Amino acid sequence: MPRRIIPVADVSAVPLISGPAHIPSGTLHDSLARPLRDLRISITDRCNFRCVYCMPRAVFDKNYPFLPHSALLSFEEIERLARAFVSHGVEKIRLTGGEPLLRKNLEFLVERLARLTTPTGRPLDLTLTTNGSLLARKARSLKDAGLTRITVSLDALDDPLFRQMNDADFALDDVLTGIAAAQSAGLGPLKVNMVVKRGTNDSQILPMARYFRDSPVVLRFIEYMDVGSSNGWNMTEVLPSAEVLAQIAAHYPLVPLEAHSLAETAQRWGYADGAGEIGVISSVTRAFCGGCTRARLSTEGKLYLCLFASSGHDLRALVRRRDSDAELTSAIAQIWQARADQYSQLRGSPSGHAVDGAPPGERRIEMSYIGG
Repeated sequence: MPRRIIPVADVSAVPLISGPAHIPSGTLHDSLARPLRDLRISITDRCNFRCVYCMPRAVFDKNYPFLPHSALLSFEEIERLARAFVSHGVEKIRLTGGEPLLRKNLEFLVERLARLTTPTGRPLDLTLTTNGSLLARKARSLKDAGLTRITVSLDALDDPLFRQMNDADFALDDVLTGIAAAQSAGLGPLKVNMVVKRGTNDSQILPMARYFRDSPVVLRFIEYMDVGSSNGWNMTEVLPSAEVLAQIAAHYPLVPLEAHSLAETAQRWGYADGAGEIGVISSVTRAFCGGCTRARLSTEGKLYLCLFASSGHDLRALVRRRDSDAELTSAIAQIWQARADQYSQLRGSPSGHAVDGAPPGERRIEMSYIGG
């Protein structure tokens, strides 16, 4: 039987929009009046885990054709693009992957980005999401380079189950050691994300809540998402956030907390006894498109306007043909101003149409390629 390969990138990027120059003002809105405030940059499409909901081994095996190094944006190219986005109002940059700590000399990139400031002169909120496997050896150097915060993906506290889910026989204790190292280095407030898959790791909800209570770590539970085509997503495996909260509240009463901003994807809850905070990201049962301020830059420089997109805009082409900074910022402005993506809201509508009215079932970009 031929090996199944699911493309992680679109076959042809959406053409860049041409038009008059746009002078950055520090504020840029899309067609639905949503500002550009957050940029997620995937710096590698590779990962040393094979989590079943993201990079299942049946697809991403040892023969999988990952991107060659020459296709990846260089640190200089990432910095230049980031500066253009910051000129339009981006205040937060998150480095992601794949597993970003696999990118060689990552600290040099962090140093470059940490020097950027917003149009009002404030430092960026510079964060990174990791599976924690290399965090123990990297936490201090990342903090010294200028990284602000970190988020660790952790889906179980039971070691055999954790090894089963990462499908790389990676030990739980090594990730917990990485979390401790990040805390010691001052990378905080530290967040831990748990993707909850019904029938797989939902038994870990209470153990996770219990473990991170009475600590500065913010634990967040994420509904299993219908991203990409490789994970065999099925709605029956989604455990709604309401059920997660009910499980926890039965043991530890919760009180709602105010959102930090309108663009925040997580609903915040605090323990009534003051023992800390949790969050739920209801990526399937609660649409939050209306406040979405995020753009995503892929490993090879394509700009995606939605996590559930099926095509992107090729910014690497502009950078490598040496377009001026003015041309680059103008292209970004025109792309964002035309943005109308609202997949989660449309998914729940009677028509069921996906991004930009595309029919259900259209192949979407893989999370491992664009970052979560």
